[in-house]
Amino acid sequence: MQADHIFTNARLATMDPAMPGIGVVENGVVAELAGHIVYAGPARDFAAARQVTDCGGRWITPGLIDCHTHLAFAGNRAAEFAARLNGASYEDIARAGGGIAATVQATRAASEADLVAASRPRLNALLAEGVTTVEIKSGYGLSEESELKLLHVIAALGYATQVDISPTFLGAHALPPEFSTNRAGYIDLLCCRLIPQIATQKLADAVDGFCEGIAFSPDEIARVFTAATAHGLRVKLHADQLSNLHGAALAAGFNALSADHLEHTDDAGAAAMAAAGTVAVLLPGAFYSLRETQVPPVAALRTHGVKIAVATDLNPGTSPLNSLLLAMNMAATQFRLTVEECLLGVTRNAAAALGRPGVGTLTPGAKCHLAIWDIEDPAELVYRIGFNPLYRRIWSRS
Repeated sequence: MQADHIFTNARLATMDPAMPGIGVVENGVVAELAGHIVYAGPARDFAAARQVTDCGGRWITPGLIDCHTHLAFAGNRAAEFAARLNGASYEDIARAGGGIAATVQATRAASEADLVAASRPRLNALLAEGVTTVEIKSGYGLSEESELKLLHVIAALGYATQVDISPTFLGAHALPPEFSTNRAGYIDLLCCRLIPQIATQKLADAVDGFCEGIAFSPDEIARVFTAATAHGLRVKLHADQLSNLHGAALAAGFNALSADHLEHTDDAGAAAMAAAGTVAVLLPGAFYSLRETQVPPVAALRTHGVKIAVATDLNPGTSPLNSLLLAMNMAATQFRLTVEECLLGVTRNAAAALGRPGVGTLTPGAKCHLAIWDIEDPAELVYRIGFNPLYRRIWSRS
């Protein structure tokens, strides 16, 4: 078998769905040709390759995937953090003009160059932990001009950095102030102007929305999703975070890639997600930052066989979390996910949440996106707090 690069003397966590658990291979090898994996399995002989890397017995996993972030924005909301410590709720802050609205004001005022400069350190921090694929949402512009600006910023981050970017249009994030008395008019803007432009220009892979009492109703989200699917865009949803508006079932009804948060999702919602193949994306950073007490229905998700992913929800207000490794620990500690669930949740299942089957596993045909770790056991990636054991990150633009 021919290969350009061979990684030998390694222990593999392949995340191969054909293997049990995380797909462990002792004394393994990974072979890459033209940016893709051609072999990942027990050690074997290869024809001469241009490059051979002896991994020294280290572990190799697929490059990690952060499948839910809002990392493109301007400003910060440290003052709101202080307000929450003094007793203010997320809803109180939002209704007082803070929250998403405060970030919108700062983001609208920033240039594309300023936004790229502000966002790159956040993106680089994820990459430094072995992340090779990142979803980035718009949603802090909330006008035609500013949403398109953000999507161009997200694209620029992908061009300038060695990472795969999955851009998501989140125009239905909050009601902008200029539409405070014209909700239908804003939904019209999203459905009739922005979504058609974004689809034509291929600026986003998917359309997201925030279905909540402080954001958009199920009927409003359904209009947005109907427009998205009509223009060939997949959908995903911030669902049932603060209350049960049956967002998980709504998302499943549109065959959504994912439904995210899910703290208040009921058993029927979990069953609907399973039937639709919708991935549950759990976001422990927001749960932690908002000091929530209602945990997602993990038992129901397991019972119904829903795939579970874990992400940072990196954003300036409710999850200023810039570490996917810490997100895994939080998911294990707060939501009682197992080590296996956490590791699959930032690899194979995270890829499913983005509709990207070419990443998230060490299997033939997958992109050669690798994370090589100085660890004795994969459980260390979930167990340790404030520790980054990444030895080397491999990414190929293919």
